[in-house]
Amino acid sequence: MSREILTPYQPSDDEPFMSSQQIDYFRHKLMSWRSQLLQESSETITHLQEEAQAESDLIDCAANETDRTIELRARDRGWKLINKIEDALRRIDEGSYGYCDETGEPIGVKRLEARPIATLSLEAQERHERRERLQRND
Repeated sequence: MSREILTPYQPSDDEPFMSSQQIDYFRHKLMSWRSQLLQESSETITHLQEEAQAESDLIDCAANETDRTIELRARDRGWKLINKIEDALRRIDEGSYGYCDETGEPIGVKRLEARPIATLSLEAQERHERRERLQRND
């Protein structure tokens, strides 16, 4: 008996953009990312609850407060990211995922691999960042 080694699917530019296989791939990638972030958030809550009960002296309290602040900031960023993931999943359901909000052109597989929540093509993103820099410098 010969055994085939299955390599995991990797989207490429050589196939139709946003084929059903690519859509399934990015949906799975986004859902896994969301699950990971939700798990981390849950662990943070548990950790903070346990830590609050274990504080003993003032120095420990101050150090723990600093740690909590950093951890909560990270979780806040995580929740913002979860919202962006939810938006990306909604765009998949609507059929607009993978296309630039500004131009309607494909964002591109490589960009989506690097940033699956991207809503702008690389060129549109660069224009957006240039406009932001110009506005800050005014």
